[in-house]
Amino acid sequence: RMLLDSKFGEASTTVVIEEFLSGIELSCFVLTDGVNFKILPTAKDYKRIGEGDTGLNTGGMGAISPVPFAEGDFMEKVKERIILPTINGLQKDKIRYKGFIFIGLIKVGEDPFVIEYNVRLGDPETEVILPRIKNDLVEVFEAIAHGELNKIDLKVDRRSAVTVMTVSGGYPGAYTKGKEISGLEKIEDSLVFHAGTTISNGKVVTNGGRVLALTSFGDDFRKALDKSYQNVQKIDFEGMYYRNDLGFDL
Repeated sequence: RMLLDSKFGEASTTVVIEEFLSGIELSCFVLTDGVNFKILPTAKDYKRIGEGDTGLNTGGMGAISPVPFAEGDFMEKVKERIILPTINGLQKDKIRYKGFIFIGLIKVGEDPFVIEYNVRLGDPETEVILPRIKNDLVEVFEAIAHGELNKIDLKVDRRSAVTVMTVSGGYPGAYTKGKEISGLEKIEDSLVFHAGTTISNGKVVTNGGRVLALTSFGDDFRKALDKSYQNVQKIDFEGMYYRNDLGFDL
């Protein structure tokens, strides 16, 4: 009906048929000053609202970094087949781009394929990537601005990081705001990122669909995940929901 009713304007007159790729998705992030580049930690986010990746798409229900299988030969393929041609392509097209490049990938067998590009970080991927970078980000960004990214020795925490997102009941559909959030003072050894919150009468209350993101570290992603879940269980607000199965496919 969307095509027949021209819901997409002129685009409704065309159908693009693409090869179906069956595999596991992940996100690769690159920083570039237009010539030099640094590959940031990989991440995998979980978009669907329901466990087992079911239900509607959301802005993201959680993320894991690094992606366990994204190493060695696989990442060398990503670099040689995708990242280098991307940087070279920008230069060839005289696009003077400096900043983040988000490459959405899917691993099919042992090979990476590109699903999408963005010129930003992702959310909740940011909450597991940036905490793992030990460098002063201001120094990194200054190096990018001056075309000197090659002088930066990127230092990455070898531990895994996992973010669990708490959301309002009903999200990504209709939900209510203004629910008081309790238990924040009980959080230990996790980073708490406020997404959809505000202050009302001196209380922290919900103010959006995705409410809080909790990030924890561990020697592997399962240990980091356990820590995030332990702290999420200390938080409460009416209708709070989060996925209990992050990492189920790794």
